[in-house]
Amino acid sequence: MRGRTPREAFERTFELLRQHHEWMERTINLIASENVTSLAVREALLTDFQHRYAEGWPGERVYAGCKYIDQVELLCIELAKELFRAEHVNVQPVSGVVANLAMYTTLTEPGDRMMCLAIPAGGHISMGKKKLGGTAGAVHGLEVENWPFDEKKMNIEVDAAIRKVREFKPKLLLFGGSVMLFPHPVKEFQEVAQEVGAYIGYDAAHVAGLIAGKQFQEPLREGADVMTCSTHKTLPGPQHGMIMCRKELAEAVNRAVFPGVVSNHHLHCVAALNVALAEMLEFGREYARQIVRNARALAEELYEGGLRVIGADLGFTSSHTILVEVVKEGGGRELEEKLEKANILVNRNLLPWDIREGRHYQNPGGIRLGVSEVTRLGMKEEEMGRVAEFILRVVRGENPGRVAADVEEFRRGFNRIHYAFDSAAEAYRYIKLR
Repeated sequence: MRGRTPREAFERTFELLRQHHEWMERTINLIASENVTSLAVREALLTDFQHRYAEGWPGERVYAGCKYIDQVELLCIELAKELFRAEHVNVQPVSGVVANLAMYTTLTEPGDRMMCLAIPAGGHISMGKKKLGGTAGAVHGLEVENWPFDEKKMNIEVDAAIRKVREFKPKLLLFGGSVMLFPHPVKEFQEVAQEVGAYIGYDAAHVAGLIAGKQFQEPLREGADVMTCSTHKTLPGPQHGMIMCRKELAEAVNRAVFPGVVSNHHLHCVAALNVALAEMLEFGREYARQIVRNARALAEELYEGGLRVIGADLGFTSSHTILVEVVKEGGGRELEEKLEKANILVNRNLLPWDIREGRHYQNPGGIRLGVSEVTRLGMKEEEMGRVAEFILRVVRGENPGRVAADVEEFRRGFNRIHYAFDSAAEAYRYIKLR
C-alpha cells in the first residue's frame, strides 16, 4: 500500500470517490454504454438485499429468508413483461454478458455455429470468436461466423446474409450489438431461420430503453426467440441483466441461468431494477423520443461543423449512438484523450473498415458518442448545439483546459435527474452514510 496504513487507505478510497462525483458534475458524459440512475434506484441498491442470497426461482429457493425477496423479484418480472410485451422474463443475470451466455446455453451446444456482427461492425466481445477470447467462442465453444455488412447502410446486408445462412447453417442467428445506428433486419430472417432450423437471438444491451420506449424496433414481435439486455444504458437502471423469451423456452432459459451461469443474483440490483422499470413505464416513451431527437441533433451539428459523421445520408442514427470517423483528427484514442482533458467523455471505437486499413482498437479510426445520460439531465436539441460546439473547439485545436472551464459553467444548468419520480434530485450528489 506504498506505506499507507489501513486507515489511510480507507480514507483515501472515500476521497477518490468524492473526487469522482465532483468531476462528474463538471463533465459532459457521452459514453454510449453509461447512464445515471435516479436516487430511488440508488436507495434500493443500498438496502439489506445486498447482503442476502436467493439461489433458485422465487418460491423454490435454496435459502431461507426470502419471503420479501421473492415478492420483489416476481414484481420485477411482471414489470419487465409489461414493458417489453414479453411472454417470459428472467431477471437473474448479473450482466448483459451473463445473459448472453445463458442464451447460448439455452439455444446451442458447444461446437454449434452462430452468426453475429463482427466487432468492428458493432458486435460485442460476448459475441467474439475463440481467437479473440470472446464469450461465444472461448467460453461456450461456438463456431462464430460474421454477418455480411453493408458499410454504406451501416447494417446487415440482407441478401448476402441469407445466402450465408443457407451455406453456413448456424444454430443461432444473433442480432444486436454495441454499435447500432439503425434497427436490424430481424423479421427478414424468420423464413430462412425456420428453413435451416436456427433460433433467432437479439442482444438489446444498448437499445433496451429505446425498445421499451417504442422508439426503435420490437425484436420479440419480429421473430426473435430470445432477447437479452443489460439494464444500465438507454435503460437507466442498475448494472444488471435480463433475458426475455417465448414461453416455450421459459424452462430452458431458467435452467440455463440457474444453476447454469448464476448463483446468487445480486438481489439489491433486482430491487433497483424494479424502480427503473417502473420509471420507464411512466416516463420511458418521452425519454426515448428525446434521446433519438438529441442524437440526431448532435450528429447534425457535428456534421455541419466539418466532422465525418457516419450515416449522414441516412439521417445519421435512429438510436442513442453516433459514430464519427476521426482519422484526420489523429485517430480515436488521441481525440478521446483530448476531449477528456476538456471534461467531455467519449470512447474510441473501431469502424467497420479499420482492420482492413491497418488500424486497431488501441487507436481506431472512430469515436462513439451516446446521448442517454445528457438527455437524462434534461438536455434537448438546443443544448446539443452547445455540446457540439465544445467538441469542435477541441477538434480545431483550442486548449482543452479553456474548453473545460466553459463545459463546467454549462453543466451547472443541468445537474438534475429527469424522467423519474424524483426528478428534483441532484444527479451526482455524493451521499455520505458515515
